[in-house]
Amino acid sequence: MILDRRRATQLLMAGGAASVAPFGVPRFAFADGHMTRSHGESLVGSLAYPADFPRFEYVNPDAPKGGTARNAAIGGFDSFNPFIVKGDPATGAGLIYDSLMTASLDESSAAYGLLAEWIEFPDDYSSVAFKLREGARWHDGKPITPADVIFSFETLTSKGAPFYRFYYGNVEKAEDMGDNIVRFSFDQKNNRELPHIMGQLTILPEHYWKDRDFTRSTLDTPLGSGPYRIGKFEAGRFVEYERVEDYWGADLPVNIGTNNFGTMRFEYFKDPNAAFEAFKAGQLDLRLENSSINWATRYDFPAMERGDVVKAEIETAGPKVSQTFVFNTRREKFADVRVREALALAFDFEWTNKAIFFGQYARPTSYFQGTEDLMSTGVPEGRELEILEEHRDALPADLFEKPFEMPVSNGSGRPDRRILRRMKALFKEAGWEAKGGKLTNASGDVLSVEFLYGSSQQERVIAPYMKNLERLGIETTLRLTDPAQYVRRLEEYDFDMVIGRVGNSSSPGNEQRDFWSTEVADQPGGRNLPGVKDPVVDALIEGLIFAEDREDLAAHSRALDRVLLWGHYGVLELYTPTERVAWWPGKVVKPEETPSHSIGWPTVWWSAEPEA
Repeated sequence: MILDRRRATQLLMAGGAASVAPFGVPRFAFADGHMTRSHGESLVGSLAYPADFPRFEYVNPDAPKGGTARNAAIGGFDSFNPFIVKGDPATGAGLIYDSLMTASLDESSAAYGLLAEWIEFPDDYSSVAFKLREGARWHDGKPITPADVIFSFETLTSKGAPFYRFYYGNVEKAEDMGDNIVRFSFDQKNNRELPHIMGQLTILPEHYWKDRDFTRSTLDTPLGSGPYRIGKFEAGRFVEYERVEDYWGADLPVNIGTNNFGTMRFEYFKDPNAAFEAFKAGQLDLRLENSSINWATRYDFPAMERGDVVKAEIETAGPKVSQTFVFNTRREKFADVRVREALALAFDFEWTNKAIFFGQYARPTSYFQGTEDLMSTGVPEGRELEILEEHRDALPADLFEKPFEMPVSNGSGRPDRRILRRMKALFKEAGWEAKGGKLTNASGDVLSVEFLYGSSQQERVIAPYMKNLERLGIETTLRLTDPAQYVRRLEEYDFDMVIGRVGNSSSPGNEQRDFWSTEVADQPGGRNLPGVKDPVVDALIEGLIFAEDREDLAAHSRALDRVLLWGHYGVLELYTPTERVAWWPGKVVKPEETPSHSIGWPTVWWSAEPEA
């Protein structure tokens, strides 16, 4: 991994001597320390690709360009602004934009320059600079400048969804340094993830937005710089994104063999069942199947039998996304951890997986499921134990003495007496006892749970769990809403329990604040759905963010995971070890080898009918 010889000479003449940095990227000594400059950046080990790499190994550089990829979307849309809370943004709206850097699909937490030619940061991670590529331009032909980068940061953090304010909350200043370089200075040191997350910044055109209200949803087609632009659309029914033939970044190593489809079309359907019927009829080209009953029983239609449709279970490396029943701890009835634990015990995974899910799932045991060193196991020891000892007085004694274990039933579907006794004991300790067949507290209130859901397919998942709760004397109700109302109620935290999804990266960091911190718990539109407000969790997140090395980061992750598990903020329900994919090979072509960390759809697939 080498640096441009001309620039290296300039740096050496400026008073520094080159040395070797961690992860194999160049470092240059200055009076105030070292600066690392590279074509990419990794949070986990070394970069897989050198500075002069021609393309990613998982792409087909000869993939034909053209044709249409027809995808499904659920619900509707009324906006092309995906960066704000207002409105329902069109699926795929991000296709029209570029970011400073872009991820590799066969590495964990690695990114390479897209708009940025290089990334540079000091040893203490107190700032990061990006050199914009010469020739980077908007779809109207105007160049992308540091002013656009600064405008994007300031606009997203002041007018965008709450996520941006917290994710980029440690940026103190954004500056144009001249020579097409922009620098972000941070209000803290030694947060090694900050340079990485600034590389994820989506860049917006200042000249387009300066006379428009960014806070309003709009169906005006915004200006972008990415590989696609918005084409035909009909609000709530479909939207097409057309490949930009003169896309400025088409020949970059990170883009060779990608963005192959001439048109990306998203058809909108009322619910997943309607989308599945459209796929069977050949109106959609690929389906990512998230229903076990569909996968097990409904892929016997004529096109499948003829071989016109194929399906596969594709293994991907890295963290897994887990499905979870989320408690809203902002509501008094869920404030007691013993109530939450008892409710969690009522979920019978063994029977549900066998009878409802056809044995296709596994039970998650961690909020960092699928990672090698971030999941808590056994009892805490070593560095993790040292970290947790600092908070011993605020944590349950069992956390230090017992492994966190999921209940395992006999799978018969009948109440497991051992688990039932434990639930009743927990409810009693929390002040709830059965009276007249109803679980009641000292004030005479009956414990009730409303399950909010936005898809009819979720009902069969919730119903068995509800039945188990009703056996305990808990009143349960189902509340099905349309997608728009469902999203609004989530944004306002207007629910008892919902089905959520938990996913993490191989290198967790600043996003954990948005997932679990007290600071965001009551911010509308945030991602801390359970409303976690725990000083110990807050402290562990900060320790994780400022970890000195991978070992310390992993120890803090395990400690955070363990505290969240013992806090019973949700019922860890299930995850799938593989991606279930079905497609029409006469319409779209799957690469022989998909990337190790993704199925690569639609980025590295291509059309079987590029001229159609």
